[in-house]
Amino acid sequence: MQEQLSALLAKAQNELPALKTRPEFEAAKARFVGPHGELTALMKQMGTVPKEQRPALGKLINETKGQLQQQLDAALRTIEAGELQAQLGPAVDPTLPSPDAGPGTYHPLTLVREEMCRILRKVGFTVADGPEVETEFYCFDALNTPPDHPARDAQDTFYFPDNARFGNVSKKHAHEKYLLRTHTSSVQIRTMLKGEPPIRIVSPGRVYRRDTTDATHSANFHQLECLYVDKHVTVRDLKALLDYIFASLLGPDTKTRFRPHYFGYTEPSFEVDLTAKHLPKVNKEWIEIGGCGMVDPAVFAAVGYDPETWTGYAFGMGLERLAMLLYGIDDIRYFYQNDLRFLKQFA
Repeated sequence: MQEQLSALLAKAQNELPALKTRPEFEAAKARFVGPHGELTALMKQMGTVPKEQRPALGKLINETKGQLQQQLDAALRTIEAGELQAQLGPAVDPTLPSPDAGPGTYHPLTLVREEMCRILRKVGFTVADGPEVETEFYCFDALNTPPDHPARDAQDTFYFPDNARFGNVSKKHAHEKYLLRTHTSSVQIRTMLKGEPPIRIVSPGRVYRRDTTDATHSANFHQLECLYVDKHVTVRDLKALLDYIFASLLGPDTKTRFRPHYFGYTEPSFEVDLTAKHLPKVNKEWIEIGGCGMVDPAVFAAVGYDPETWTGYAFGMGLERLAMLLYGIDDIRYFYQNDLRFLKQFA
């Protein structure tokens, strides 16, 4: 029996280190120590051994079983290490150059936003921000948008359930409906409620509307709006600033024009068109780029400004629209697909 146990240990020591996979390991384990394994078969012969030899033989069998288990554990650790190495792949040499294709870059919308803010800072504007979750007061009421206006319909605006509550709205307006802001004009109201004129701010940010996504529309997009409030502000000042902005952004040959329009929070109101010969897809044609106008006296009344003392202008435009013009992009969906082939073009 002792010779058989020694032979079994030698056999295991020879075979187990050569195992490469878990199926091979499980088969070997069953062959050596399983219910029908070789060690189990030797243990069953204990009944044929004289009683006086059984204690010594039992001790020898237990020692053999322990040594077999150690060899099995060592074989399993080797297999597990091989599996882990296969998952990790070849070792990395940290002294080699990086395999990256190149440095990262800003998203094209970020590039346009930062450039617009830089241009406006040069003429005294400061950047203002506000929450994307708003109440009807900041998004509609204070901006002279009547209750029956189509923009306030649930088919155009993302409303939250009536029981939703958020911490960024004052108790004064806590009873109102919450919504995802449809424009960054709400930042103008928040800014005017905080202090007295003169005010000169630019408010870029993400906005939301119930639009069907296609090449020129998206349910979420980015706007940039400006507000200037002071004494004796006129339409001439508004036109001069827009000419300066687009000449700085798109080139000195860029021209702008106003077309009469209606916005609830400005009076008079205009659509802004521009043309720039050197830009792709523009050439000599006039294209719409945004809306503007003189701040309506009702808006001043909503924030406690005297419309007989103060005047001002406001204008807004989509950053996606500007980026598409500036870079010759023909589909707004490219901005949101996280396609590195597209994004790396701006590195």
